[in-house]
Amino acid sequence: MISGGDVAQAKELETSLREFGLDWKIECVPVTDADRIQSLSPDVFVAEVHPHSPALLTRLRTDCPDTVRLLLLESGQCADALSALDSAHRVLTRPLDAGELVDAVESVTDLRSLLDNEELKLTIGRIDSLPPAPRMYIELVRLMRNPDVSMAEIAYVLSQDPALAAKVLRLCNSAMFSAGREITDIRSAVTRLGLGTLRQLVLASETFGQAAGETGIDRESMQTRALAISRLAGKLLAGPSADLAVTAGLLAEVGLLLPGIVDHLATDTDETSPEIAPGSPGYAEAGAYLLGLWGLPTPIVEAVAHQFRPRRMRSTGFWVTGAVHVASALVKGIPVDESYLHSVGMLDKLPQWRAMAEQMDQGLKAA
Repeated sequence: MISGGDVAQAKELETSLREFGLDWKIECVPVTDADRIQSLSPDVFVAEVHPHSPALLTRLRTDCPDTVRLLLLESGQCADALSALDSAHRVLTRPLDAGELVDAVESVTDLRSLLDNEELKLTIGRIDSLPPAPRMYIELVRLMRNPDVSMAEIAYVLSQDPALAAKVLRLCNSAMFSAGREITDIRSAVTRLGLGTLRQLVLASETFGQAAGETGIDRESMQTRALAISRLAGKLLAGPSADLAVTAGLLAEVGLLLPGIVDHLATDTDETSPEIAPGSPGYAEAGAYLLGLWGLPTPIVEAVAHQFRPRRMRSTGFWVTGAVHVASALVKGIPVDESYLHSVGMLDKLPQWRAMAEQMDQGLKAA
């Protein structure tokens, strides 16, 4: 099902899909006809960017959770798509290509299968209490969707949680974000950092402050590494995609914060060890499972799940998963999958990205 579009294009798409051996029926429905769309409970829904699209995608996420939700963009629509990205599984570009459509649907299906692993579910089920969703982060995201929101309003909301505000101020004055002058109040922090960076700092503070020390993880080092991965990943993409990469990079290692997760699951980097069964889930999948429970956008969940093996992605393009893979590898000093970069036509950018990572690292050491 496609919101908008014309019948001729739908028939052409049906013909192309039949060449893939798929007997899919394509139907065009106005995006304003939400009741009809919901009643049809489509297997796949492609939404054009429209003022009604965010609400419609959110409604389908709740009422038709098995529907694969895709967002169709044209050049110049990136800024308009930001609010709809929260409820879309993937983003496609116009004109809609049958091959890309099939890849997107299969990628979402593969992710669902990956996170439906029985061993993973059993392991997560053994954990007494999972970290709760980052409440303040979700509230800030909601506020920032309002283009008229003021810095004062943001600062007021943040100040309602003094402990979190103190952590944000501490991060704001850390070597990674400090501009040489100490910031002592939330209003100044919001103004200096900007809303995007503040949102990520709040997410880092809430996420890395959730679990107790029984995980045995050095939280300070982990948080510093996460912020570095986040910043670098955001530089590899543009527009709303960069925002997704920033958040996914920040949460790439969130699975390590689950108590006992390393004892129960193999780490992805050790998956070739003879003691570990091939295909056993790792902390990346555990983290992705947690983010799915929190309700974070699918591109973020997907990037966290596939961060070590981006070739799991069926897409021929370089998107959030690729950015997180590259940023994570460069920050940690582990090999980048160059064959993957070659397959998506981005291998020539790797030297530039390495230089960016080295520059960031030198800046932190000098601060």
